Amino acid sequence: MAEAEQRQTLALPLAPSLTPVLVMCGIRPHPTRSSRRLGGICVLSAGIAILAALAAEILLRLIAVITNLSWNGSWSLVTAEPNPHRMGWWTLVIPVAGGLIVGLMARCGAPGIRGHGIPEAMELSLTKRGCIPPRMVVLKPLSAAIAIGTGGPFGAEGPIIATGGALGSLLGQILRVSTRERRTLLAAGAAAGMAAIFGTPIAAVLLAVELLLFEFRASSFIPVVVAAAVATGLRTLITGGAVAFPITGPAGTSASQLMGVAVLGVLAGIAAAAVTRLVYGIEDAFGRTRVHWMWWPALGGIAVGVTGLIEPRAIGIGYGNLTDLAEGHLLGLGVLGLLLWKTCAWSIALGSGTSGGTLAPLITIGGCIGAWSATGLHLPLPVAVLVGMAAVFAGASHAVLASAVFVAEATGQAEVAGAALLASAISWLVASRMIGASIMVEKIARRGVRVPGHQGDPLPRDRERVERAAFRLPRFWRRRGDR
Repeated sequence: MAEAEQRQTLALPLAPSLTPVLVMCGIRPHPTRSSRRLGGICVLSAGIAILAALAAEILLRLIAVITNLSWNGSWSLVTAEPNPHRMGWWTLVIPVAGGLIVGLMARCGAPGIRGHGIPEAMELSLTKRGCIPPRMVVLKPLSAAIAIGTGGPFGAEGPIIATGGALGSLLGQILRVSTRERRTLLAAGAAAGMAAIFGTPIAAVLLAVELLLFEFRASSFIPVVVAAAVATGLRTLITGGAVAFPITGPAGTSASQLMGVAVLGVLAGIAAAAVTRLVYGIEDAFGRTRVHWMWWPALGGIAVGVTGLIEPRAIGIGYGNLTDLAEGHLLGLGVLGLLLWKTCAWSIALGSGTSGGTLAPLITIGGCIGAWSATGLHLPLPVAVLVGMAAVFAGASHAVLASAVFVAEATGQAEVAGAALLASAISWLVASRMIGASIMVEKIARRGVRVPGHQGDPLPRDRERVERAAFRLPRFWRRRGDR
């Protein structure tokens, strides 16, 4: 033993659990080439996170500038919502003008800016070896800022996820990395973008794993964690670290309320399946017209303008609606009106192929369903709203873990995580049985792209033969004639 302590020998550990034993024996484990490579990818991921956090801040400020110019006639970096009451009948014109600009950018710049960003990132990760065109780094956030700033009922999360992924892919194309490492950098950039917008690092990592990585290896998982953590730290430095959707009321649940949570999960799954079919039904309707796709966003802008005249809350990002729902500032017919008009405006605008995200509209729809059904299900209003937010997004995206954790992180209500997870799982089961593919996968599945682990049917039917072993009693319990 004394000789072993004096002699330093390079050796490769047989398993991670043997490393402490080797150290005790004085044998220094030799760092493998793969571990050094992983460290380099983590450093690159941290750099991408810095760029993604800056891009997220620029996107939010750009949305504020365009919103203030379009609806208030002023130049300001202060966050604002569309103001149809001030603009009057010009409310019909502003979204159409934004749609025209986005359509022109897609036609002359990059058709990939159309849509909500995550399916496009998934497709490029699966079919183009993680290579995203460099021009997407500029055109995607710019087109999204124009669409949202002129009244589009979207969130900024989809475009910034696509932008962060494009930054990671661009760096991976410049440097000499493998296809798997490039995909990892793409996922790291996407996770950093989401964490920079909402300050939800764990949910961002889970979303990247569930929708972009399709695996849970340390070599792919750790760089994404690094990127999300760095982006969250930068967000805290820039904005002060406040939660995205501050909720003041308690959001805990008791065992007696779990039945209501389960029923809410069923309602959310039905709603998720319905809005997914509605979006792609409208997209198919646009495809059957003889109008060139460049003009579709302008046609969708007409629906946004009409919605703005009827229900102003339904256009724009509308993050403030979530706080109003959870704190009871919006009740009764106000909730129902927001639910119906937000769904109509978002599905028509998204089906027209403009640029924008899906997370904010989906969680708004879920929050409305939760607020509308809270009394009937005997659930506290904040609990019902938060659980509905998570469940509808889980049913539509099939990202169960990310949805539940996102709501807990974004609102600062960790005690709602268990109820949100239960409702999200039930919503996923219901939505999967009704429509199969998620709102993310359906778009690329129509193009013939097969997504690992997202085939849509959670329960085997005729495609799989399930054999059940017959239960037989022990021999000494059987009757004499059955032995």
